[in-house]
Amino acid sequence: MTHHALIMFAAGVGIPILAALNARLGANIGGPAAAALVLFTVALVVAGAATALTGPAALARVVGQPWHLFGAGLLIAFYVLSVTWIAPAFGVGNAVFFVLLGQLVSAALIDQFGLFGAKAVVLSPMRVLGLATMAVGLALTQLAGR
Repeated sequence: MTHHALIMFAAGVGIPILAALNARLGANIGGPAAAALVLFTVALVVAGAATALTGPAALARVVGQPWHLFGAGLLIAFYVLSVTWIAPAFGVGNAVFFVLLGQLVSAALIDQFGLFGAKAVVLSPMRVLGLATMAVGLALTQLAGR
């Protein structure tokens, strides 16, 4: 595996941990939205430190960027709020299972059409088979846990 793959693997490991931790924080304090606010505050501090270390000049170029690029903030807020509210009742595994299914579909469409400036990768029959196999594997992990 390349270092890129290892970093993304670690990010993937972190998503269910994020879901479990923030769902527990929301349940403990009785406010899922407040837990999400705490998460984003910590994330803001970390991102601010990383920006200060890697070159804050990039912030000046934010002005004038296409408005749709800021939709990523809405999407991460939706993810964090929804998983913080839903995971305690639905289960972290169930929540992440459906997140992963959504990611498979969305990633395939983004790649197929080169959306948002992404590198276009043809959705070949072999790739469809691979994605279907991953989806079946996700489903089996859920069924095995019942």
